[in-house]
Parts: sequence; structure tokens; C-alpha cells
Amino acid sequence: MPRATNAPASRRRRKSRLELAKGFYGHRSKLFRQATEAVDRAQAMAYVHRKQKKRTFRRLWTVRVNAACKANGITYSRFIEGLSKANVTLNRKMLSEIAIYDEAGFIKLVQAAKAAIA
Repeated sequence: MPRATNAPASRRRRKSRLELAKGFYGHRSKLFRQATEAVDRAQAMAYVHRKQKKRTFRRLWTVRVNAACKANGITYSRFIEGLSKANVTLNRKMLSEIAIYDEAGFIKLVQAAKAAIA
């Protein structure tokens, strides 16, 4: 009885893995084993970095709001404290957008925060 290798499925499996490695440099896109390792790592890092992206953007928004607060004579932490006491429920993303595109609106928020603290 001849040896069965299941060649069609093996070829399909290898081809799909090499397809995922397209655009990688050198042997990582040409050789099956290197491509497999590179794709596994790329997929793992993609998962991790999707989580990190959320942290990075929150840090960016905080930095932007902090800069706008300092320009208006209040610290970031006191601003956030004042907003929570004034029952203003805006997230950091919206606060940073207001600070960038609506300076007058941000000044009103700062005044509301200062009034709530005092």
C-alpha cells in the first residue's frame, strides 16, 4: 500500500501561512518555518498592541487636557476634581477635543470646576 501524505491539505496549510507572511522581510516571507514563527509573533503582538493603544490614547488625551488646564491657571488634578464635584461627566477624549477646538467652551468648564472646588 502506498504512503499517504495528505499533500493537498499540507500544501494548502503552508500556502495560507505563507500568504499571512506576505510583506515580511527575507526568509520570514519565503520559508515555512520562519514564516510560521514570524506570523505567530505578529498575531500575538497585534493582540497586545490593540490593548496598549487604548492606554496610549488615554495618555495623549490627558496630556492635552493638562496643557489646556495650565494655560487657564489650574492643574489637571484640580480640574478633574472640580468637574466631578460639579457633576460634569465628560471623558478625557471629549475634554481634549473641547480643549483643542472650542477654547471658549473649555474656559467655561474650567470656571465650573473652579467654582465647584471653592
